[in-house]
Amino acid sequence: MAMIDQLLKYAHDVGASDLHLKAGLAPRIRSQGHVQAIQGAPDLDQARLESILREIVRVEQWQQFRSTGDLDFAYGLEGVARFRANYFRQETGDGAVFRQISETTIPLADLGMPDSVVALAEAKEGLVLVTGPTGSGKSTTLASMIDLLNRTSSRHVVTIEDPVEFVHSSKRSCFSHREIGADAADFASALRAALRQDADVILVGELRDTETISLALTAAEMGCLVLATLHTNGASKTIARIVDAFPADQQAQARSSLADSLTGIVSQILLRTPDGRGRVAAVEVLVRTQGLDNMIRESNTSMIESLMHSGGKRVGMQTMDDSIIQLVKAGRADPEEAYRKVRDRDRFEQSLKGSGARLPSPA
Repeated sequence: MAMIDQLLKYAHDVGASDLHLKAGLAPRIRSQGHVQAIQGAPDLDQARLESILREIVRVEQWQQFRSTGDLDFAYGLEGVARFRANYFRQETGDGAVFRQISETTIPLADLGMPDSVVALAEAKEGLVLVTGPTGSGKSTTLASMIDLLNRTSSRHVVTIEDPVEFVHSSKRSCFSHREIGADAADFASALRAALRQDADVILVGELRDTETISLALTAAEMGCLVLATLHTNGASKTIARIVDAFPADQQAQARSSLADSLTGIVSQILLRTPDGRGRVAAVEVLVRTQGLDNMIRESNTSMIESLMHSGGKRVGMQTMDDSIIQLVKAGRADPEEAYRKVRDRDRFEQSLKGSGARLPSPA
């Protein structure tokens, strides 16, 4: 058994989301959003840490880490879980973070996702984006959407990730998992190849650059369902981020392509539960409706918030503030943290008055 396995099993057993290793410090875990040292674990010097890290990678991966200072890969611990690993260099020596990836997917309803997210997972074509900050559960939501698709439709699904996180067994659908570095040079080349591989659905781990974004838009316009993630907060900022990725003279065309291809955006953050023992997802949902394409073409993204807040509720749209308020009223989210996350604090306070929900204490 590799030396790292004991630490990873401990992290899994205590429900930690991440294991942090750093030369000169004792191992740490992230639990319920907080990083804390593992009690009784000794400090790791550079030699010890290097031995631990080197044991679970291939020779060429270790050479890559030593030459570039970074390495991403997935590591599976049989009977426990899979982990997304990142090795890096820092001031005191080597460092590493292992993020736990559940071996089973959670149904969208159990994640607290509204029916509109289920409908996006069942879409036949277009671009569906899942966005949010690091650690907000984007990969988990995407995996659940793909699992639903796998159980309900017969399609060829090509996943392009760095590294591959969730491994889906083919049920009604047929899967081709491609890992950047091992199976393809980069996201753009893998996406370009997927268009020649009779793909019905393409999952892109992350839209990282202009070329990848452009190819994702093209694939969606050609009739594929493209599912991808972005590190953005909210639907309006996501649309702006995609357009701004292009040079100024190409942005009008980018807006037109996005207007034609966008099927929906799911933006999420995690909030602490009132007892502090868990976290719950607050979700903003934008779905394609009449008028949305013109808002995108005319760069009138300020109207999108109004569309979600009022006119879009009948089709399952909701703003982040709407979701946060609902969670607090239902007693599922901590009011103090919710107050820090909402955009309109006055509306938040007014909405909670008379609801029986505990109001945040004055600053």
